[in-house]
Amino acid sequence: MSASKQILLNAFNMNCVGHINHGLWTHPRDESTSYLSIEHWTGIARTLERGLFDGLFIADIVGVYDVYRGNVDVTLRESIQLPVNDPMLLVSAMAAVTQHLGFGVTVNLGYELPYLLARRFSTLDHLTRGRVGWNIVTGYLDSAARAMGLSEQLPHDERYDRADEYLEVLYKLWEGSWEDGAVRRDKATRIYADPARVHRVQHHGRYYQVDGYHLAEPSPQRTPVLFQAGSSGRGQRFAGRHAECVFISPPDKAAAKKSVDALRAQLVAAGRRPDDVKVFVGAAVVTDSNERLAREKYEDYKRHASREAGLAHFAASTGVDYSRYDLDAPIAYGQANAIQSAARTAEQRGWTRRQLLELFELGGRYPAIVGSAAQVADELQSWIAETGVDGFNLSRTVVPESYEDFVDLVVPELQQRGVYKTAYAPGTLRSKLFGEADRLPARHVGASFRRTGAGTAEAREAAASAAASVA
Repeated sequence: MSASKQILLNAFNMNCVGHINHGLWTHPRDESTSYLSIEHWTGIARTLERGLFDGLFIADIVGVYDVYRGNVDVTLRESIQLPVNDPMLLVSAMAAVTQHLGFGVTVNLGYELPYLLARRFSTLDHLTRGRVGWNIVTGYLDSAARAMGLSEQLPHDERYDRADEYLEVLYKLWEGSWEDGAVRRDKATRIYADPARVHRVQHHGRYYQVDGYHLAEPSPQRTPVLFQAGSSGRGQRFAGRHAECVFISPPDKAAAKKSVDALRAQLVAAGRRPDDVKVFVGAAVVTDSNERLAREKYEDYKRHASREAGLAHFAASTGVDYSRYDLDAPIAYGQANAIQSAARTAEQRGWTRRQLLELFELGGRYPAIVGSAAQVADELQSWIAETGVDGFNLSRTVVPESYEDFVDLVVPELQQRGVYKTAYAPGTLRSKLFGEADRLPARHVGASFRRTGAGTAEAREAAASAAASVA
């Protein structure tokens, strides 16, 4: 890896007790059960900013994990993302105690109207001075569809068709409703906003009907940084058109490289640059001042982790009730309408129930990186060099210990090697991540919805060309 390539880091978390590494809430030093307090979250935010993390990536689900054993008994006993609170309401408090930390907030577009979601993200972008991203998810839980009054969720690929239109509505609101310069704040002439430069959005599509003005004035980024995690063929085509950051969770480096290469090809096909998306891979890190202590800590964590909870979580991802299978029996997957990439990987690997339980020894599905700060840094650099990813979504293990260990031990090691920043760059989250402007680049499809004042004629022509190439 080139010494000049800087590793990007997000902390991966969720507004709940058990997120990815299940069962660790029972560890005597873990404070995950304090998730209901603002101080819990502001403390995490301060630690991450001290470690110069690029962002806090906040997951979310609508629905419950009820595939395993056909009920929520294990889900409730182990608190497998249940109970779970709204992620968006955390951001203002954490932003108030930080200056640079970004926030990637997960919202399922299947159960949110685009008109109101546009205002909520614009509001947060204003309050954070441009530090907000949106993790776009289309949903995969049948339990969520039933809870929202539907008999079942839409088929997998159609969920992305709807998402394409959803984003079109949002671009019209965020990028096109208010021109640059529309807000004048002129007390002398009694003109706050120039009516000639604020435009009504009229959208009449297959899934959405909108006739109105964007309720919020333009925020620092207008469109929040767009995160996405789909790794299916249809998900990657969606990412090629819209995403700026993509989160992957491959089982190994070879699978990661394959995903990254395919995604970069989708970007080129969409008229964008291969590096227009930053790719983050999920990982769990357990470290200490030397390898022996790190290994002892890992063994200690394993004694509190729940493999069955990890399997119950994975069952919801694949749509397969693994409790119905003997430990070494082959698993029948069929056509999944949940997370296709998860089901495809499990089927290709031929994982049995026993093998999955072994994989989930830390309660979760991400590769565990265990060792001294130098050993962890070696492995992080290896992932960057061998797969082409840009950074990591670090799942929590024991909180806040896992964040503090990484910040105090691994961050200085990465900085000494010249592969991690020693200070934050100025500007918005988008500017920090890409070293460019605060707003979407002209080659992004969203830029084609801008009105006059949004750049040069050449830039607008390039954006229109990019939009046409992926229409």
